[in-house]
Amino acid sequence: MTNSISFLHAADLHLDSPFKGLTHIPDTIFQQIRNSTFDALDNLVSTAIHKKVDFVLLVGDLFDHENQSLRAQVHLKKAFEQLEAHQINVYLSYGNHDYIHGNVHPITYPKNVFIFPNETITSFIFEKNNEPLASIYGFSYENRSLTTNKATEFTIQNETIPFHIGMLHGTVHGNKDHDPYAPFQLSQLREKMFDYWALGHIHTHEQLSDNPPIVYPGNIQGRHRNESGEKGCYHVQLSTTDSTLEFIPLQSILFENITVDVSTCNSIYEIEGKILKSLFPNHAKTLYHLTFYSNTDEIISFEENGTLEELIEVINESLINEREWSYIYTYRMMLEELPIFHQDDIFIGEIIQSLEELSVSQAVKDLYHHPIGRKFLTPISEAEIKEQAKQLLIHELLHVEEGE
Repeated sequence: MTNSISFLHAADLHLDSPFKGLTHIPDTIFQQIRNSTFDALDNLVSTAIHKKVDFVLLVGDLFDHENQSLRAQVHLKKAFEQLEAHQINVYLSYGNHDYIHGNVHPITYPKNVFIFPNETITSFIFEKNNEPLASIYGFSYENRSLTTNKATEFTIQNETIPFHIGMLHGTVHGNKDHDPYAPFQLSQLREKMFDYWALGHIHTHEQLSDNPPIVYPGNIQGRHRNESGEKGCYHVQLSTTDSTLEFIPLQSILFENITVDVSTCNSIYEIEGKILKSLFPNHAKTLYHLTFYSNTDEIISFEENGTLEELIEVINESLINEREWSYIYTYRMMLEELPIFHQDDIFIGEIIQSLEELSVSQAVKDLYHHPIGRKFLTPISEAEIKEQAKQLLIHELLHVEEGE
């Protein structure tokens, strides 16, 4: 008889996220946004029960920060109790956001929950019909920062057990977009002869390898415009001869980034038509970030006189009353080309050169690492900051030169 197991692989629940930069949204939907990480957790539990999985893997950052709220702890405990009622085990590790030494509200979870206790690689054995079927290996962050390569410490303990699964909350070595926590190389994971690698820390779902499967499930609920699109978990089925992976969306609310080309628009009413045509059909509660694209600077005039903001308020009023509501929560302008300036204008040329050479990450480092500031700031890429600064600065300077 061929052995097989079925499980859900999730990570980065970030329960009780503050949803930075969204406090301006009407209370009628903001409370739904605040509850969305909990709703996504409930969807995870329902999926596990519906799929009748053997167990659930939660690979780090279950909570958004080290000062875990009692509300988040209690909600998670109730979720685990639901899984226990259906004989579904949970194997969890803590990551850089919910590291062990930062927990101020320790709570006892039901007996179906197995927690990796520290930064030493340990393992739990999953049994089915009183037979050892899988060894699950992992570790938890004890403090916020863990920069050692933990991949080298994983070792198969008992080769007679059919399946071996590694849980690793960390970053592929060389990934410059994320903090280098528990960095590893793919070759190091492949050579370990594990049957599945359950990763966490990166908020985009991605399968890095097919054989063996090395997988980031992403987070289960987007929290800002850099976490757009569907968010969820993987349903994994392993047998001694094959593996099957299915991504399952769990998010309660979608974040979507839309580009609206207004190059041919001569009036605010034409812009309204473009916006409405660009929005997705109402199949889910959706928060939109719009980028207005144009080959002229007409759109900036609409922004400067307040007409564009008023239009978006009118559109939002018509969208938020639906059961599956939509809401445009932020927008920006993007011109195809910068306004033309005189070749001898050394001052503007120096501005552009200075922006290109500026290390934005260093300039805002203290702000994003401030214990209070980092809780309320929305992540934004360095390239985006530079581009927006360049367009707005030059547009304003040229209008000053023209006497506007």
